[in-house]
Amino acid sequence: MAKIAKNTICIWYDKDAEAAANFYASVFPDTKVNAVFRAPGDYPSGKKGDVLTVDFTVCGIPCMGLNGGPIFQHSEAFSMQIATDDQEETDRYWNAIVSNGGRESECGWCKDKWGINWQITPRTLTEAMTAGGAEAARAFAAMMTMQKIDVAKIDAARRG
Repeated sequence: MAKIAKNTICIWYDKDAEAAANFYASVFPDTKVNAVFRAPGDYPSGKKGDVLTVDFTVCGIPCMGLNGGPIFQHSEAFSMQIATDDQEETDRYWNAIVSNGGRESECGWCKDKWGINWQITPRTLTEAMTAGGAEAARAFAAMMTMQKIDVAKIDAARRG
């Protein structure tokens, strides 16, 4: 029997937890679907044998997708933040999410087709914020004009 993680992020889906987990596994490194569990009996939004939960990891973080039905919707109050090393990696993740039925938002945020919010955040932006002072202010001001983060523009803002 596999050891159950001490802390697992549980993400509520209407009915597509398995499809979402498979998509994430196709996009992000160190991401995989570990197990799919079917309902042992009927439940309010499904029937016996339907996929109830999916055990998966996203970039090494344990997650469980719960097919709970349409009653609860996602908001920006919860997001998955993915640190990227360069523009190519930023583009790859952002474009995968948006082109698969997702949509763009502001300041490095996008939403996948299941309503999960993602922050695709180049490390240079985080480093600028950590540096503080004028460097952080310039990088922040540049970021506020963007949807997908432009690494070159953030780097230029950091330099002043």
